[in-house]
Amino acid sequence: MTPPITALIPSPVQNKTVVTPAKPKSGSCGCSSTKSSESSAPSSLDQKMQERIAKHPCYSEEAHHHYARMHVAVAPACNIQCNYCNRKFDCANESRPGVVSELLTPEEAAHKVLVIAGKIPQMTVLGIAGPGDPLANPEKTFRTFELIAEQAPDIKLCLSTNGLMLPEYVDRIKQLNIDHVTITINMVDPEIGEKIYPWVHYKRKRYRGIEGVRILHERQMESLQALKEADILCKVNSVMIPGINDEHLVEVDRVIREKGAFLHNIMPLISAPEHGTHFGLTGQRGPTPKELKKLQDDCAGSNMKMMRHCRQCRADAVGLLGEDRSQEFTKDKFMDMAPTYDLETRQQVHAGIEHFQAEQNQKKAKVAKNPKAAATPKILVAVTTKGSGIVNQHFGHAKEFQIYEVDANEVKFVGHRKIDQYCQTGYGEEATLENIIEAISDCKAVLTAKVGNCPQESLKKAGIEPVEAYDAIDVVAKEFYSKFIQQ
Repeated sequence: MTPPITALIPSPVQNKTVVTPAKPKSGSCGCSSTKSSESSAPSSLDQKMQERIAKHPCYSEEAHHHYARMHVAVAPACNIQCNYCNRKFDCANESRPGVVSELLTPEEAAHKVLVIAGKIPQMTVLGIAGPGDPLANPEKTFRTFELIAEQAPDIKLCLSTNGLMLPEYVDRIKQLNIDHVTITINMVDPEIGEKIYPWVHYKRKRYRGIEGVRILHERQMESLQALKEADILCKVNSVMIPGINDEHLVEVDRVIREKGAFLHNIMPLISAPEHGTHFGLTGQRGPTPKELKKLQDDCAGSNMKMMRHCRQCRADAVGLLGEDRSQEFTKDKFMDMAPTYDLETRQQVHAGIEHFQAEQNQKKAKVAKNPKAAATPKILVAVTTKGSGIVNQHFGHAKEFQIYEVDANEVKFVGHRKIDQYCQTGYGEEATLENIIEAISDCKAVLTAKVGNCPQESLKKAGIEPVEAYDAIDVVAKEFYSKFIQQ
C-alpha cells in the first residue's frame, strides 16, 4: 500500500521517512527533556535551469535544506599538490576535503549508493570528489558513474576536479549525463598560484614552481570553456587564503563569470597544524567569518550566484549538508546490507518534499507581500535548524549556526558557523557557552526551537536576544526584525 505524501516528508533529524516531529520541550540549562541570498531559485533563472538545480543541495541553497548528497571515495591519486591539502585515511572525526576513512572499488561504491538511496530516499546527488582528483583516476571514476547511472537513474551525478585533465574527458562526462561539475580555481595569476601549488604532474612529467602553475591555469581556463560549450553546469570553488589570494579572488570571480561559471563558492582556508598541511605547519591563518563574508559580498553579482552554504565536505560524506552520517555506512556495515533502492518510493518522498516546500514558500510569500520599505539597517541573526528551512533545533543540540542578514525587505542567508555542542551532560558547558557566544557576537538574536534558562541569561547579557519559535526561518526572522527596529 502506498503511504500518503504527508507521511513521506523526511525528518531533518535523521533523514528518515517519518512525520516531522513535534516541538521539543525545554530543559533547565539548554537541553530538552528528551533528546537566502538564494533562498529560492532567483526569478532570473529560466524554468529549465531551475529544474536542473532544484534537487542539488550544493547548487541550490533552497535544496540544501531538504535534499541529501553523498560522496564515494574511489579516486586516491592526485596530479597536483596544494599547500592546503593533506589527504588522510582513517580520520573518522575530521570533516574537511580530502579526508576519508576507507577507499572503495567502483563496485563497492555502487553497492553503497544503492543501499543509502534506499535508506535515505531524499539523497539526490552522488559526487566523486577524491580523496585525490577524480580525473587523475579516470577508469575508477567513470566505471563508478556507469554502474550508478545503470542502476539508479534518478540520482544526479556530480564531479569535482582541479581541472587539469578535464578537457580530455568533457565528451565522456557529457555522455554519462554528468550535469554538474566543480572546478577548484584559486588564482588566475600564476605568480599568486606559485604560492599555493608546489608542483603539477602533467603528461607523465612533474613541473615545479611557476611552470607547473601556468599549465594548471591554462588547463583550468580551457575547462571552463569546454563545460560552457557542452552545456554542463560549472561551480567554481576557491579557497580564501589571507595574504596570498584574498584580494585576488575578486579578479578570479570576474574571470570565471565571463567564462560562464554558474556558481562561485569561496571557502575559508582550513589550516590547523594537526592536519599536517604546508600552510598548517607554517602558521598560515584562515580568514575570520567577517573577512569571508566581506569577500563574498564584494564578489556577489546579478549574473552568477554566490554559494554561501558550503560545508567543505569529506570525500566520503553522507547526508544533509551540515551533517555527516558516513560512519553509519562504513564498508564493514554497508557490504552486509541488501540494497533497498526503489524508484517509486523515492519519487513519492520527493513529491512529499516538494509539497512541503510549496507550503513553506507560501508562508514566505505572505511575509514578502508587504510594500517594499525604505532602506533600513541590516542585522545578523543566528539560527539553529535541523533542515527543511525551519527553526526546529534546540540550542543545546546545535553544532552550527546558520547566519541570516535581515532588514525590512529581505531575509538573506549569508553563511554558517560551526560550534561545539553546548549540551555535554554537564562537562565543559560553561567554557563551551563562552565560545558559542563569541562565535555569534555580531548577531542580534538567536532563533531557536528551545533554549534553557542558563544560556538565555548569558545570551541576553551579551546583547543577543534568544527567540524561541518553531516556524519557517524567514517568518521568524521578519517577526523579530519588526520588533527589533521599533525598539
